[in-house]
Amino acid sequence: MQKPSFLRHAFRALLPATLLLAACSKKDEPVIPPAVDQGQVIFINAASHIAPTTLKFVVDNSEKASLDYGRSSSYQGVQTGSRNLQVTAGSQNAFTQSLALDKDKHYTFVATPAASSSTVGGQLFTDDVTTPPSGKARIRVINLGQSVPGPIRLSQVNGTAGGPIDIVTNVAANSASAFTDFNPGIYNLSIIDNAGASIDVGDGSGGAAGSKKYEDGKIYTVLVSGTKGSLNQDQKLKAFLSGNN
Repeated sequence: MQKPSFLRHAFRALLPATLLLAACSKKDEPVIPPAVDQGQVIFINAASHIAPTTLKFVVDNSEKASLDYGRSSSYQGVQTGSRNLQVTAGSQNAFTQSLALDKDKHYTFVATPAASSSTVGGQLFTDDVTTPPSGKARIRVINLGQSVPGPIRLSQVNGTAGGPIDIVTNVAANSASAFTDFNPGIYNLSIIDNAGASIDVGDGSGGAAGSKKYEDGKIYTVLVSGTKGSLNQDQKLKAFLSGNN
């Protein structure tokens, strides 16, 4: 039996609404991309031979830091696997390296002096960011000093006839010490070379002025960079301080 005309029209009118309700009844689930495995990297500009040039650190065409000489970044996430790192000085590519990082590990990449004024070197160090024991701070030394009788050590002057108290010892050229626990406090620490000459860490800015409060539970890196005896003020031997937590 043929349906009356008005029923056919009513059915046609209801059909789109029914389909719309059916579509809306399905819950829209957002598509969440899988998490990307990353390592964490601090970048430091220690290219003293071209100081005070600003360097940019670019990983896979993504800028991670732009740093004046002696400055460091915070930790930057970098995808694991083989990643392309470029360091540029102005518009010029000064360094290229493939980075291979482990998941959830922490590193420090340092742009270092090179033989040519148009290039920089680079070193990657592994960082220990485990929490220091209660009542302790932690520190290491990276020795990139040029024309420095090595090895060097990091010491605090105790103001007594006993002389300096060493915190970190025997840091060879172009290497990093292990992280060492020490008592927190307010110090003007010194870097002492194998000939007995010293430079002050000071407040850690490279200016060797004042002192620094080293806090309980904090982790620090002292970077020694520059050339001993240089007449260029920007390129003199200096000690810079950065934090790892």
